[in-house]
Amino acid sequence: MFTSATIFSPSRIVLGALVAGAVLAATPTQAASPAPLPFPFLLPPPVATYEPPAAAPQILNPREDEATAYELPARLRRQVVSYTTREAPGTVVIDTPNKYLYYVLGSGQAMRYGIGVGRDGFTWSGVQAVTKKAEWPDWTPPPEMIARQPYLPRHMAGGPGNPLGARAMYLGGTVYRIHGTNAPETIGTHVSSGCIRLTNQDVIDLYSRVNVGAKVIVLPMERRADLGRVTR
Repeated sequence: MFTSATIFSPSRIVLGALVAGAVLAATPTQAASPAPLPFPFLLPPPVATYEPPAAAPQILNPREDEATAYELPARLRRQVVSYTTREAPGTVVIDTPNKYLYYVLGSGQAMRYGIGVGRDGFTWSGVQAVTKKAEWPDWTPPPEMIARQPYLPRHMAGGPGNPLGARAMYLGGTVYRIHGTNAPETIGTHVSSGCIRLTNQDVIDLYSRVNVGAKVIVLPMERRADLGRVTR
């Protein structure tokens, strides 16, 4: 049995109250919730932590900046050369036997490009004019080409896989064009059905210089144009 002294001892009551208070203070689940703020709409905005943006992937445009692992021989690379001619600046001269295209700059100079020309039996010569220019042209093989190569597509939309490449300049009312190629290793060879081909990088440069109406002279195989001396 408890005695009255045990039940009503002031010191025991005080000690018990202190212990109970300590337990309540140490128990988070029993802690009282903070009083709500009188004006919650005036709370400061949350502090945002800085996270650096992820690096955007580098996307190259193959249609304009198409890189190639193939490197042209030095003589076939685009370069300014000495070139004596009576033709006006802006004229294009195709040196078929040497596989060069000259764009006449004037003052005894020309921009020279390496080209691919018609294979045996498909070279031609004459004077034409640029009647049309096209970027990433569609390709519709002419009937005579399909007759020789029936496996060819009847039509192909322009793009990096198109045989006409990045640019085309159409010559008169003929089926011939000066155009780019997705096979740069064919530059410097007899490869086409009569068209003149350049690398995509070179045809883009030539396209930016040549105007519709420009004179184009295609030299025959038996005639050799001035090879030109590199000036820079």
